[in-house]
Amino acid sequence: MNYIVGFVLAVPTAKREEYTRLARSAAGVFREHGALNVVECWGDDVPEGKLTSFPMAVKRQEDETVVFSWITWPSREARDVGMQKAMEDKRLWPEGQTMPFDGKRMIYGGFQVILDH
Repeated sequence: MNYIVGFVLAVPTAKREEYTRLARSAAGVFREHGALNVVECWGDDVPEGKLTSFPMAVKRQEDETVVFSWITWPSREARDVGMQKAMEDKRLWPEGQTMPFDGKRMIYGGFQVILDH
């Protein structure tokens, strides 16, 4: 069964196009290194919670939008190898380019698929 790596982050709303370009480029790198699919979702109905929520999890500021993303890998082993290769790939880290979001507030994790209906 496939393996999923999920991400939630806050991106300055004014940097949507910059983020989209970066995500498109990164998706190509991940696919080259074994990912089956990369999905990026720009939040447009992400409510604030009272106890917990996506905005609270990433400490979203008023001028930011929550982004929810995932990468599908054939297996955890493929993810381990592919992610390491991607992180070493210089195309993922273009010289002189800064990330259009605060990576310290990004949350992520790996998940075993238990249902794909």
